Amino acid sequence: MMAEAASQPLISLRGITKSYGTGSAAFQALRGIDLDIRSGEFVAVMGPSGSGKSTAMNLLGCLDVPTTGEYHFQGVQVETLSRDERALLRRHCFGFVFQGFNLLARTSALENVELPLLYRGIPSKERHEKARAALAQVGLTGWETHTPGELSGGQQQRVAIARAIATEPVLLLADEPTGNLDSERSREIMELLLHLNTDNGITVLMVTHEHDMAAYARRVVHFIDGRVSSDETQQGEGA
Repeated sequence: MMAEAASQPLISLRGITKSYGTGSAAFQALRGIDLDIRSGEFVAVMGPSGSGKSTAMNLLGCLDVPTTGEYHFQGVQVETLSRDERALLRRHCFGFVFQGFNLLARTSALENVELPLLYRGIPSKERHEKARAALAQVGLTGWETHTPGELSGGQQQRVAIARAIATEPVLLLADEPTGNLDSERSREIMELLLHLNTDNGITVLMVTHEHDMAAYARRVVHFIDGRVSSDETQQGEGA
């Protein structure tokens, strides 16, 4: 039984579809996705606008549910969970990084990182320690009291990543994490994500339009018209 559990994918999608609207106005964003992702992988998801990659990311992050098909996470059939159960899964297993940083403007870096720990009900002292450790991990020791307006774009994204990893997630979901950054800051963020993957063992799933950013991943999945068009393993920048 233990060997079987170890061989089981972290994520398994089978026949996943997602439709919006009804009747003649219906739009099918996903058209039967089959995809497995194993623990410890770094996967980049690419595709043109409207290809379904962001819809797939929302489903994987339990921010939405499929119209049909099965989504298994660590063996749990996610689409059968209640809204509250999916919220618990998000809170305890997932970390999210977005293109727009999504930081609270008048709140310090430390307080921003503490937010998901607060939702978990972690006591104040432990919360401070975990948040400081997460900021140190992304190279922001000494910046704890600064607000987002006092930080560069790259630093703000580092705070967002620290917030995502403070809860020690099983899976880090990054949606265009370098989309608002210049090339140098983008490389810094990708090196950080690669470090979290290779050294911390965090599974990383990243949506990106940029081929040079996708080059950091060990595997690239291409979406076209709501379907997986290709799924390739590559050496990756950090190999």
